[in-house]
Amino acid sequence: MDLKPLFAPKTMAVIGVSSSNYQHPANVIFTKNLHRYPVRVFAVNPRGGAINGQTIYKSISDISEKIDLAVIAVRAESVPDVLSECIKSHVCCAAIITGGFKEVGRADLQDRIVAIASEGNLPFIGPNCLGIYVPSLVDTFFLPSERMVKPDPGGVSFVSQSGGILVDMMIKFADEGVGLAKAVSIGNKALINEIDMLSYFSDDPATKVIAFYIEGFDRNEGREFVLAAKKCSKPLIVIKSGKSPEGSRAVSSHTASLAGDYASFSSALAQYGVLEAKTELEFISFCEALSAYPQPIDGKVGILTVSGGHGAMAVDACTLNGISVPALSKSFQDELRKKLTQSIAQIASLSNPLDLTGSAIDEDFVACTNALFNMEEVDCVLALLLPYVPGITSDLGSKLSSVASHFGKPLVAYIPHVEKYNMLIEGFELNGVPVSPSIDGSVQMVKAMRRNRP
Repeated sequence: MDLKPLFAPKTMAVIGVSSSNYQHPANVIFTKNLHRYPVRVFAVNPRGGAINGQTIYKSISDISEKIDLAVIAVRAESVPDVLSECIKSHVCCAAIITGGFKEVGRADLQDRIVAIASEGNLPFIGPNCLGIYVPSLVDTFFLPSERMVKPDPGGVSFVSQSGGILVDMMIKFADEGVGLAKAVSIGNKALINEIDMLSYFSDDPATKVIAFYIEGFDRNEGREFVLAAKKCSKPLIVIKSGKSPEGSRAVSSHTASLAGDYASFSSALAQYGVLEAKTELEFISFCEALSAYPQPIDGKVGILTVSGGHGAMAVDACTLNGISVPALSKSFQDELRKKLTQSIAQIASLSNPLDLTGSAIDEDFVACTNALFNMEEVDCVLALLLPYVPGITSDLGSKLSSVASHFGKPLVAYIPHVEKYNMLIEGFELNGVPVSPSIDGSVQMVKAMRRNRP
């Protein structure tokens, strides 16, 4: 299955565009791609007409150019005929936005479109989905551009059965500075499923981390998924719903998936090196950390702070997550104390966590970060920064990032996310260092890097 035209189409036909109902999902998709993306987009509706000065073709066969991607947003009963037309016109791929298939009891209709597409060698996403979004290339989501929150381009490709979860996570990605490579809403995944997406993104050079929101699988699909995951060299992150009996019923009514035995699936993920996020906070933290630092670490952390309370909370969180916070020798502390500024040299606690107190300045943090990264006993530094401390400047992020880059070891920062601290946060993020707005989130980032691979 060649899925490249799905993610990098040069031509796209939107089937179902209306010349009178400008709020129709097909119209939204057509208009945003016409005005904002480089793909050449064509409108199709049997009634013909015009939209935004563009011809509405009565059939996809009337378009003179070969179509890479057909976006289908017509009534469910019309989808089989539309797919047949696409096959006759040698369309490369399709995204079926339309709902009304297996999720509402129409398994027969879903089986029919799968049979048509399989026989005609036409891979499609969906039905009952939003389709695909690739920054600066294409967007088949039927959401107005002014209402979408789009993350910066980056290394995470996210595959979701739920369009709503996908869009919601994109908002959180943007808020947390997580860069997105590609986003895919697969809906009922009647033809293209998670295994196909895993295979494609494993070879996609733009994808550094592969993330999934999974509701359930058809029979034996779960086993196939974890076996495919075992072969993938890139970090994989999964968040799953349908963990409870009640959640399983909700999954079935949403995309007609089988939630399955969650305990067995979770155990299999761990066995084959797939990182499972149990909460949204973990999911966002895992994605951000692994897109910055994809290589596993042992998880031996040196903690820097200006607040003893923050340090103590971080140690507790590390301990609960199996992360080591090694004690530092007296000789190390004595040598480090000589490198600190005179105002804190005698009052700082350097046992790990290193509490530099509210009198610390940038140079103290730089000295400690250098010292910690020089130690074999530490393979990651966690900096808990409170920007309201008077000695810290907005340049500290770039200074510490430079130290981490020199040593090639991961650095993670905690900074409260409010607008006035953006310059400090950007000093880290622009240099590839992940930043969390919570202590727990920063520890989850370390946990992600410490993942156990087979």
